[in-house]
Amino acid sequence: MSVHNRSRYSRYRGGPDPLAPPVDLAEALDAVAEDVMAGYSPRHALQEYLRRGGRSREGLDDLAARVQQRRKDLLGRHKLDGTLNEVQKLLDTAVLEERKQLARDAMMDNTDRAFREMQLQNLPRSTAAAVNELASYDWQSSTAREAYERIKDLLGREVLDQRFAGMKQALENATDEDRAAVSEMLQDLNGLLDKHRRGEDTDADFQNFMAKHGQFFPENPQSVEELIDALAQRAAAAQRMLQSMSREQREELMNLSAQAFGSPQLMAQLGQLDDNLRALRPGEDWSGSERFEGQEGLGLGDGTGVLQDLAELDELSEQLSQSYNGSSLDDLDLDALARQLGQDAAVTARTLAEIEKAMHDGGYLQRGADGDLRLSPQSMRRLGRALLRDTAKQLSSRQGRRDTRVAGAAGEQTGSSRPWEFGDAEPWDVTRTITNAIRRTIADGGDPGHGLRLAADDIEVAETEARTQAAVVLLVDVSFSMAAQGRWVPMKRTALALHHLISTRFRGDRLQLITFGRYAQTMDIGELTALPAFRSKGTNLHHGLLLAGRFFRKHPSMQPVLLVVTDGEPTAHLLADGETWFDYPPDPETIRITVAELDRLGRAGTQVTFFRLGDDPGLERFVQRMARRVGGRVVAPDAGDLGAAVVGEYLRAHFRGRPYGDADWAK
Repeated sequence: MSVHNRSRYSRYRGGPDPLAPPVDLAEALDAVAEDVMAGYSPRHALQEYLRRGGRSREGLDDLAARVQQRRKDLLGRHKLDGTLNEVQKLLDTAVLEERKQLARDAMMDNTDRAFREMQLQNLPRSTAAAVNELASYDWQSSTAREAYERIKDLLGREVLDQRFAGMKQALENATDEDRAAVSEMLQDLNGLLDKHRRGEDTDADFQNFMAKHGQFFPENPQSVEELIDALAQRAAAAQRMLQSMSREQREELMNLSAQAFGSPQLMAQLGQLDDNLRALRPGEDWSGSERFEGQEGLGLGDGTGVLQDLAELDELSEQLSQSYNGSSLDDLDLDALARQLGQDAAVTARTLAEIEKAMHDGGYLQRGADGDLRLSPQSMRRLGRALLRDTAKQLSSRQGRRDTRVAGAAGEQTGSSRPWEFGDAEPWDVTRTITNAIRRTIADGGDPGHGLRLAADDIEVAETEARTQAAVVLLVDVSFSMAAQGRWVPMKRTALALHHLISTRFRGDRLQLITFGRYAQTMDIGELTALPAFRSKGTNLHHGLLLAGRFFRKHPSMQPVLLVVTDGEPTAHLLADGETWFDYPPDPETIRITVAELDRLGRAGTQVTFFRLGDDPGLERFVQRMARRVGGRVVAPDAGDLGAAVVGEYLRAHFRGRPYGDADWAK
């Protein structure tokens, strides 16, 4: 006997695809980081990316626009007189067929014929009144009687379809037994809801009800609460539909409802159901209305469905706005989104939710000590690496050289080696040299065990960098003019690129980031990256130089390198009591003590470079004079070239003016 395992396969039905690759966060992270450097909080920056979407992906705003367009289409396509028009057509058919029958029946008493014709001729203009007046009419035409009875059947199915979706189709050509089953279901349902309102129902009551009447509830609720939710949403939509009609339409329908299935008890049961649902779900919108302006008539059931769609669209619009406290893309109802906009919209929303989750759970964002979200060190490294690559490309194109290596006997080994060339003074890489000799001897048919003879081609030398350790201060202006003139983000990108270069490729060096506005302060790279633009009156270069000098004194054995990025003359200085003095135009005392502090750094052998941003003549004169005093340099890059200029000056100072190669340090 053999046993065969059988597998069954079916179409994928939605939810996270277990075979889908993980979402690509590169674009999201770059966009978030760019906005953070522009002054947004990481939380706001992530929200903005999710709103905008990516280069080939819709964002929340796109989905919200589609939601609003669908809402507009529904209101612009439909009107709510569908049931009234159907009733009027059936009534016209009944009256016409009856008149034909009266004209054909030669055996009818003429007085009776005249009375009937007069009764049909003088029917009220109101459809509801005419239907009610003919309730006791003795129809002579079987076709007319059938049309009139279809009015009652239609009204019954429509009023039930308002509360129970699908009833209109389910009860078409219904028998008396079918109608009795509906009546029994309504009676049992109201009994269950009455018990629930009093807190006397049990789960067994619900299970018994569903076992008996489950065919009326295709939603397949799993509890009495789910049952109530579904019924209340539909009933509230039915009320909103009625309130969206004109007063005349509402009155017509209310009067016609008495003819539903020819059973006043049905309307009484539905009225009791509405009362129960209102009491159990008072939070539903029972009083709203909409304005329909289209030409496509809707019946009561279909109209109620459209009102439910509109309510669902409003909920989706709220979810997509993410404007409420504690909002998260996990709140999005993907099933509702697929129903209203299609499966592609649900896939887009699911992907955005996965990006949001991955940014939090994947370590790209983390909470600081103050509870706010920040870019994590992992994010900073990734962004710094990308910025450094861009900087390397700018430097390479500007210098016209690539992959230039420098080697010096007194330098630090890089861990790489290269073939020896005439004139090289680097130490041999013994391991690679011997390995090369062994391979060559074997290839020539010799036996390495009987001794090796070295050839010039076997020799490899250890690469070294001609370098000295440096203590580097990047002093950046954070006065408001930096942000107002579009220099805020380039300044941050520059700091991040330099930080990444030193922390990954030149780890023996030390870097201190110092900002100076009204005051100066030291910052780590995360603080500087997240620093918002603010209106800071004052350019306190004096305070920044004081902090730079303190940093250099902590590293006396290193070469001090000062890189100053500014777009304005000094307008503030630090007083003895720790307060700041501000004046514009620059106070002579501010200039005097700023120059004195720079002279002190110059006497300590500090290599100084000023990066002048903008075309202010006063600033140009000031930095030129300052640079001459300490044998420094002035570079005047465009904001977009600032990163390459700063990194290039750092490398020039690091290698003491000797050539450097971008291909290695930018990796």
